[in-house]
Amino acid sequence: MGNCLASFGFSSTSVERNNESRPTPCLKSYSFEDLKTATRKFHPDNLIEKDGDYLVFKGWIEEQTLSPSTPETGMGVAVKILELEGFPDHDEWLTKLNYVGQLHHPNLVKLIGYCLDGKHRILVSEFSGNGSLEHRLTRRVGTRPLSWETRMKVAIGVAKGLSFLHGAESQVVYRYLDASNILLDDEFNAKLSAYLSTRIMDIQGYATQGYPATEYVDTVVAPGCVSEKSDVYCFGVLLRALSTGQPAVTQSMIDEQNRLDCVMCFQKSVQIMDTNMEKDDYPRKAVVAVAALASQCTYLNPSLRPKMSEVLQKLQKVVSPPKCI
Repeated sequence: MGNCLASFGFSSTSVERNNESRPTPCLKSYSFEDLKTATRKFHPDNLIEKDGDYLVFKGWIEEQTLSPSTPETGMGVAVKILELEGFPDHDEWLTKLNYVGQLHHPNLVKLIGYCLDGKHRILVSEFSGNGSLEHRLTRRVGTRPLSWETRMKVAIGVAKGLSFLHGAESQVVYRYLDASNILLDDEFNAKLSAYLSTRIMDIQGYATQGYPATEYVDTVVAPGCVSEKSDVYCFGVLLRALSTGQPAVTQSMIDEQNRLDCVMCFQKSVQIMDTNMEKDDYPRKAVVAVAALASQCTYLNPSLRPKMSEVLQKLQKVVSPPKCI
């Protein structure tokens, strides 16, 4: 399925236009003043994340009416202010909102509402108390390293989310999977963040979003062509990041041979485990099995990679192997 119908990254050709140019009714429309109230005038103390494309603030809304509220009476939400440079036209963005608003799964971040007020383009989504996986892996000050059990819980959650997207009626390819786009709730359940940016993978320079699969830069086979197998590749690299605690993609990995070397290092998986974990913190057999699965996911030939549903089944067996009777 090389030419997928939809992509969570939403390239300009990935979502077909239709007559529904308004967001789905399940999404609440907010004014800019509403969100100023919800975030206490976008107070610096409520700034969660800052990136070149966006700012994310914590805000509060009433649980029943979804109206702006206060920390004392409301529930927390993430308010994401998007960069407008190169932004798509009004109808195109509404089409994207309409599509994402219809996707519901426990391992997808729930989109609650939006703001299309003048020049402002803002998303309101559920709040994830433990932030991004990237922040947790890099060990913010005062945080404990994630346990092996938690890392596998995250991996299974991501696999479930991707399996759901790949099995949707109009197949969805997430496209920008990396640790920064995986959010963790208070119970460390993994949720894929809806990626509504306008930036597209830079085929020649490798944009920083996502773990680029080989087919992104294959100039023989349609460059930049993505499929569900591209997500599988990214998931394999994510498994390495979860095991090692190290950034999964660096500039040196652009070279294909280095990417092969990265896969080969799984053979010494126990030796490259996150040094923040003690050796007794993880089962060696499970580590080796996860490394082998990651290797299968990152085969250079996309057709040889397993489907995400198969990856999920294998991962669940690794984490909870069947008991002998």
